[in-house]
Amino acid sequence: MDIYLKRKRAKILLLMVAVVIGVASLLYTNWLTNKMAQEERNKVEIWAEANELFNNIDIILRDEQGKLINSDGTAANSQTSNKVENQNDEYFNFLSKIIQDNTTIPIIVVWADGSLNIDANIHYSAGKRDEVLKKELQKMKDYSDPIKILLDEGDYLLLYYRESSILRNLRIYPVIQLIVIIIFIVVAYFAVLATNKAEQNQVWVGMSKETAHQLGTPISSLMAWIELLKLKDVDESLVAELERDTSRLERITERFSKIGSKPELLRINLIEVLNSALSYLKSRSSDKVKFISNYDTEAYVETPLNAALFSWVIENVCKNAIDAMANSGSITVDVEEKSDQVFIDITDSGCGVPKSNQKTIFQPGFSTKKRGWGLGLSLAKRIVEIYHNGKIFIKWSEMGKGTTFRIVLNK
Repeated sequence: MDIYLKRKRAKILLLMVAVVIGVASLLYTNWLTNKMAQEERNKVEIWAEANELFNNIDIILRDEQGKLINSDGTAANSQTSNKVENQNDEYFNFLSKIIQDNTTIPIIVVWADGSLNIDANIHYSAGKRDEVLKKELQKMKDYSDPIKILLDEGDYLLLYYRESSILRNLRIYPVIQLIVIIIFIVVAYFAVLATNKAEQNQVWVGMSKETAHQLGTPISSLMAWIELLKLKDVDESLVAELERDTSRLERITERFSKIGSKPELLRINLIEVLNSALSYLKSRSSDKVKFISNYDTEAYVETPLNAALFSWVIENVCKNAIDAMANSGSITVDVEEKSDQVFIDITDSGCGVPKSNQKTIFQPGFSTKKRGWGLGLSLAKRIVEIYHNGKIFIKWSEMGKGTTFRIVLNK
């Protein structure tokens, strides 16, 4: 039980680490994108200011007739004119560089009446310009407030923009990263699970084959001793009992020998297999355990079965129930036949199974007992689901009242 608790904690820890990594990445990227968004806003404001100065520079440096003037309004001499002209050219070049350096942020500039002026970093075909710019302008209006560019004589332009493609991709990045982390964890989990199952299968097969091999020799010896006892003056009831137990050992050996190989399924009467298994359990259980066959014991329900293996399933489930009842209580077996399936319900009056254990109870090694390997129900699940293509699960369980195991077989 501890091993499954540790595995469960490891899975939770792995999930928590993934969530922490994802959340940390999301928070960091969000902070980074906010910083970049502010930087882009600053760049756009500088771009707008450069445009404003670019459009008004002549007004600042020239009079109405276009002649260069000094700051006090007097006419500038030729030397000053040349100097101002050179400064003017440098200023034009500087402002042009600011305007041209924006190659990532989509921008649309409109007149005060809303008509288009210029645009930048928006891709469209020649015939789609107005349509594309109209849609982009609406997106920009939703994204941020416009920046006003003042012109001469009180006129102005409105500059709209939205985040660059780099910033948009950066916002998506943490989501993609989180998805990749989740996919990695899922793939790793199933890879480990598949490896564990493969290892478990190898252990199952090796242990089963070795058990069958080891039982073969003593069973042969027992059969020989029984034949000798028959020739002696020995109580026949004792010999008969020995024969039954030896036959039982032979069946167990047959079961173990079939683990790991595909068993032969024959169309036989399920009721006969149930009757035989319950009869064996009754003779070897406490008188305080009551077996109730809540079905027609003379009925004929034909299903594809391997009798030796399926009777093992019934015995394992019932033995688990007997342990849950502390060797005192009742076990009720119900059979319900459908058109294409048969339901076998085994209900005990034991202590019940906690919800936290209902999924792990069929896993190898899980046991609530101090002694035991926790293989009975795991073996039952393997036989039903892998060898018979059926299902076995806990249909109902209530603490202090009992548990119902349901076995579903295909007809």
